[in-house]
Amino acid sequence: MAVRRLALELLLRVDEQGAYANLVVPARLTGTDMSGPDRALVTSLVYGTTRMRRALDFLVDRFLHDPEVEPPVRAALRMGAFQLQELKTPPHAAVSTTVGAVPKRARGLVNAVLRKVAGAEASWPDEVTRLSVPDWLHDQLTADLGAERATAVFETMNRPPTVTERPDGYIQDRGSQLVVDAVDAQPGQRVLDMCAAPGGKSTGLAAIGARVVASDLSLTRSRLVAVNARAVLDADTPGRVHVVAGDGLRLPLRPGTFDRVLVDAPCSGLGSLRRRPDARWRIDEAAIERLVPLQAALLESAMAQVAPGGMLVYSVCTLTNAELAAPVAQLLHTHPGIETLGAPSDEWETAPGGYRLLPDRTDTDGMGIARFRLPAG
Repeated sequence: MAVRRLALELLLRVDEQGAYANLVVPARLTGTDMSGPDRALVTSLVYGTTRMRRALDFLVDRFLHDPEVEPPVRAALRMGAFQLQELKTPPHAAVSTTVGAVPKRARGLVNAVLRKVAGAEASWPDEVTRLSVPDWLHDQLTADLGAERATAVFETMNRPPTVTERPDGYIQDRGSQLVVDAVDAQPGQRVLDMCAAPGGKSTGLAAIGARVVASDLSLTRSRLVAVNARAVLDADTPGRVHVVAGDGLRLPLRPGTFDRVLVDAPCSGLGSLRRRPDARWRIDEAAIERLVPLQAALLESAMAQVAPGGMLVYSVCTLTNAELAAPVAQLLHTHPGIETLGAPSDEWETAPGGYRLLPDRTDTDGMGIARFRLPAG
């Protein structure tokens, strides 16, 4: 029962208090003496229930006379339905453990509804409900990727991500590692990593042997880059990371001095829905329209930092066409003399404005990228 009670506590913090699941779950588990398997189950229940919220509500609401139930009951019903539908937990176990985790006054209702869910087939009213995404998000990626590919991408992002660990022990999605590879940094080169927090790409570039300046607007997030750099890099690491807290639109750096500049721009984050289960419910439709001008401005600012003959790399952890194509189009319009470079590797597929990783093919976060080389002089 302790596992389900803790999962319910965390679900309520996400649903009612606005906590981020990928932050609150690890932090809360740190303070427990739970075994490894129990920790994994808590994580699965919270992440999966949050991710599949829309589908689970449909399964439950068919058997509720009044869908306006109090938040702890709603969270318990979703969690029980998740175990039945997604984890394929035997009905007696899923129902009894969930019922035992709720207050006594709600046990009868939770027991009755979950037993009906267990005995009924899931006949989905539409693909949006089955995939458990907001209507606007389904429409957006269907328009950008096509219906069949969008469905495959959503289905992949509805499953837990593969955990990948670099040789230095840093846990980082392979998609982000492929972005580091795309920078093509060489030992001894000066590399600027803009919007660098939490520092995974900066430390990856330093491991190659580059001398990295990692900048971020937030002082708190800049400190996080420094903390991660100290934790990951040691005396044998060929490169180094120097952290700067500063506005990417007004960098306190001498222009034209970097061999490589990476702009890992703020974006809608729609490529990382596997790892951020509540993100699909937080991101609003207008976010893309708000972000594109900032992305274009950061890319223009980064251009000024590249040395003659150097490379500029733009990346976003999203899947939308606009967040890749629009900033790139503006850059090329303003700087027609720069060279557009091809795909960094076979994993990258052609996309409007550049290339992208799609989770259904690469089992990574979704990423967009574009690379440019400046004239030598």
